[in-house]
Amino acid sequence: MSRIPHTLTMGVIIGNRGFFPSYLVAEAREQATRLFARLGINTIMLNDTQTELGGVETRQDAKICADLFRAHRDEIHGVVVLLPNFGDEKAVAETLRLSGLNVPVLVQAEEDNLDKMGLATRRDSFCGKISLCNNLRQYGIPFTLTTQHVCALESDVFAQDLQRFAQVCRVVSSMRGVRVGAIGARPAGFNTVRYSEKLLERLGIAVETLDLSEVFTRIKQLRDDDIRVDEKRRLLLDNADASRIPADKLVTMAKLFVVISEWVIANDIDTTAIQCWTSLQENLGINVCSIMSVMSGQLMPSACEVDVMGALSMYALASSNLSPASIADWNNNFGDDRDKCVLFHCGNFASTSLESPHMGTADIIGTTVGKENTCGAVHGRMKSGELTYFRLSTDDLTGEIKAYVGEGRSVDDPLDTVGCRAVIQVPHLENLLSWICREGFEHHVAMNHSACAGVLHEAFTRYLGVNTYLHQ
Repeated sequence: MSRIPHTLTMGVIIGNRGFFPSYLVAEAREQATRLFARLGINTIMLNDTQTELGGVETRQDAKICADLFRAHRDEIHGVVVLLPNFGDEKAVAETLRLSGLNVPVLVQAEEDNLDKMGLATRRDSFCGKISLCNNLRQYGIPFTLTTQHVCALESDVFAQDLQRFAQVCRVVSSMRGVRVGAIGARPAGFNTVRYSEKLLERLGIAVETLDLSEVFTRIKQLRDDDIRVDEKRRLLLDNADASRIPADKLVTMAKLFVVISEWVIANDIDTTAIQCWTSLQENLGINVCSIMSVMSGQLMPSACEVDVMGALSMYALASSNLSPASIADWNNNFGDDRDKCVLFHCGNFASTSLESPHMGTADIIGTTVGKENTCGAVHGRMKSGELTYFRLSTDDLTGEIKAYVGEGRSVDDPLDTVGCRAVIQVPHLENLLSWICREGFEHHVAMNHSACAGVLHEAFTRYLGVNTYLHQ
């Protein structure tokens, strides 16, 4: 089962400053309770018996709130700071420091109304937000800003900001402590997917390896009529039309699926990168594409050619919006249109992203190992719609993890070819491709149907410490 959190929990801090109207704190607490409930986000916040009106103004308030957050530290994915009035910037910053939380922080400030600028009703949150952010920077606490400097807590603008922040929190939570399964050796002809386990370890990402010889041995121990084999065979049949695939090939695929799944569960693996050609074709007479397609659809993405960084890229994309991600090659120009190109892979895309997916053979690999030994590739055209692409890479020359991200569209222009394919349109594509080449990125890219480039850029640059280029 995917470790990506579906339901999120936010710690909420409501700032207060005594010589501003305190009733605004109680009002903000009521509004926040309604908003978070409407958006399906759980909250951890002070009530009016713990501090005055449930706000944070003094160091004592900060200690009480920090204690509450520490008691729920394993539940909290992010913190939202609300400033219904100027707020006490030091108390809020102290709360975050004392809590020991290392999660994203969103800062909201309520807007003033021009007809309520008297002493009994004015807020001055506009100014208070600047003071708070200054303190957070002094404390070394990264934070996210709302689209507008000030916005009403009950506005559509803030609701959208909160939903976007929830996506950031989901990405950060998912990427911290992620475990990648590298199954098989990197194919000899793919230097491009080399990566550094040690650099990943700095980010708290672990890589577990499994040799294909162990996989083949475990497959031999499975009977054709094993209930686990039948369960996986049914998953493959449900994923894409397999009417053209011989029954014995489906059984072999199902056995491989059983072995991979049980190893994934036993080792708490979140995402996998699997050796494909040519060992699986020569030893088992199948492709692993359909298995990867099913796992990606379950939000446990799987990348080809032991592309560990590609698998992590898919996992980040899937976590941002709970939408299956796929991996492909930047593969072909699209005629003379320099803002369009073809993304292609033999057949591993998540089937929900495809028009009329069906299982077949991998024709390109088949030219060297025989088409009959490549059963399991998924064929289909990617559905049209919005698209986010993303790629992580480890750069041993600079000792850093880096990334790029951007948005475009999958379009329905005619394309006559096989495998999993998409025609995509990206603004200033030539500039992006030049940047990819000069920065030494791989030819693989992860993508899904979404518009979350800003979310990934925020999550990786601000909270995960990864230098990320946002293409626009």
